[in-house]
Amino acid sequence: MKVLVTGVAGFIGSHVALFLLARGDNVIGIDNINDYYDINLKHDRLTRIEDYLANKLDEKIPYPESDQKGNFTFIKMDVADRSAIEALFNEHKFDKVVHLAAQAGVRYSLENPHAYVDSNIVGFVNILEGCRHNKVQHLTYASSSSVYGANETMPFSVHDNVDHPLSLYAASKKANELMAHTYSHLYDLPTTGLRFFTVYGPWGRPDMSPFLFADAIVNNKPLKVFNYGKHKRDFTYIDDIVNGIVKTLDNTAEGNDQWSGLKPDAGSSKAPWRIYNIGNQKPVELLDYIETIEQAIGKTTSKELLPLQPGDVPDTYADVEQLVSDVGYRPKTELKEGIGQFVKWYLGYYKK
Repeated sequence: MKVLVTGVAGFIGSHVALFLLARGDNVIGIDNINDYYDINLKHDRLTRIEDYLANKLDEKIPYPESDQKGNFTFIKMDVADRSAIEALFNEHKFDKVVHLAAQAGVRYSLENPHAYVDSNIVGFVNILEGCRHNKVQHLTYASSSSVYGANETMPFSVHDNVDHPLSLYAASKKANELMAHTYSHLYDLPTTGLRFFTVYGPWGRPDMSPFLFADAIVNNKPLKVFNYGKHKRDFTYIDDIVNGIVKTLDNTAEGNDQWSGLKPDAGSSKAPWRIYNIGNQKPVELLDYIETIEQAIGKTTSKELLPLQPGDVPDTYADVEQLVSDVGYRPKTELKEGIGQFVKWYLGYYKK
């Protein structure tokens, strides 16, 4: 297949590109390489992909390989650039699209809301239009567990109402799901949204908790622990996420012929539109998570316990049974193993 991966220099996008290339797909990857966090890390992720294709990678990737690797082309491009995205789709005629480019971060959305509208709303409609006008077979895109917002029913189910977001980031992801449904309904475009639950692992984002905690522990800095450490998160290892994304991409969304407008199911539709949770289904309290990182590093540090931050959801817990039954997704990586792999990468990459 020829697959477009947006956000290919990002944490999840770079791993997805490697998986697709390893099984022989041809990947066009785009990214605007913005400075939300260290652009050197983004460039190094792209170099890792190039090294893999040139047989120079000094690690074995955890993905199945075909007899022939795919081809990779990187194009620096912003999904919010309407004319550039239109030209990209017209030229390449993608079979399928994995849309992962977005302005991430709950807390940053309180500081810079316009970035979320530009990337997550304008950018998403540009991708939808490209798929619509070029007969893309399936669009798989990133949503977020943040859409559950004020919902307190555990575990979070795709059949739950998600109309009470607690941040603009969450609202933008909910908007993506609604926009995708419109295109699935009007233009018969198969779309599937994946609500990610706290992804972690090697090559992760520096603004996310594993990196922040590891950095503080290694450098003997006090840890800022919000909600007094009582957060619970459904931490999901990157390899499990990638396997779920690719399985979903390969299972083109179909309409639910049992769907009824009298009792509407929030996670499906008569249109070829689906929403899934993708998580580990094992929530862990934040202080236990920090302790696991400390054990992997071999040292501890002091902790500053702080109240819940605006926009944060206290707990996340994914019900993934719909994804299990529909595409065969099964998370396999235990927290201790995943944290061990992350810490090994962190210490090596930053030469600690």
